[in-house]
Amino acid sequence: MKYAFACSLIGEYAITKMCRWLEVSRSGFYRWRNREPSKRDLQRACVTKAVIETYHEYNQKYGAPRIVVELNENHIPCSLNHVAEIMQERGLKARNGKRFKYQPSPEAMSQVADNLLNRNFKASAPNEKWVSDITYIRAGDSWVYLAVIIDLYSRQVVGWAMDEHMKVDLILDAFNMAKAKRKVMPGLILHSDRGVQYRSWEYQQALESSEIKPSMSRKGNCWDNAVAESFFSRLKVEQVYAEDYETFGDAYQSVFEYIELFYNRVRRHSAINYKSPHEHEQLYYAQCA
Repeated sequence: MKYAFACSLIGEYAITKMCRWLEVSRSGFYRWRNREPSKRDLQRACVTKAVIETYHEYNQKYGAPRIVVELNENHIPCSLNHVAEIMQERGLKARNGKRFKYQPSPEAMSQVADNLLNRNFKASAPNEKWVSDITYIRAGDSWVYLAVIIDLYSRQVVGWAMDEHMKVDLILDAFNMAKAKRKVMPGLILHSDRGVQYRSWEYQQALESSEIKPSMSRKGNCWDNAVAESFFSRLKVEQVYAEDYETFGDAYQSVFEYIELFYNRVRRHSAINYKSPHEHEQLYYAQCA
């Protein structure tokens, strides 16, 4: 897409020149850049995330054909060409060798929580409902992974972690940050998808010990976690696509600046009357004083 290509070159060329070269209007570019993610954008992100998770969940043994079958059976529609393209872009290749029979771990078949959130993305106070998810970011010739926890009252990112893997430690680091920064009361709902990390014993125990209620999206339904997906879309359009990260450190510094210095404290959010997450929470506590 021409707008996405222009966005990826911000900082190298003037926007006016790029729009003239690509024969698109500057006003159209700004409208595209500031729009909320479309359903198509969220669906594309959902499929990509599902491909990566399935690849790692099956210990890198599945190639595109088996991943397509797995996703379609989980009600995530996708084609062989689309999945193969995603895997090629990310350098994901199935291990060659003897035939095997996959035996799923206990977490793969259990630890699935009910969908308590049920797409009710409004909260009456901070620390009432949180959502969590994982995304991927290119850094040099490899990928790094970002886990976030977002408070639905203010849309503030209350916990986040980055690493070069997407194991359970990634989401536990994000959870521990959120727990350290916020006053967690029994009954808080923490919603996620059904990724193997969120079904792990370690994560479930962490929630139980804090008396947090786990909630999970329905099988193959990324719209059940639309707020987290939307945040990732904005992060990539407003920050990631405009950069060229060579190392993990480059990506980490950029994400830190976006979340802690811009998104939480400055960026106006349409869902909270065009206030920043920090300002929205400050108003809440001022009214309670």
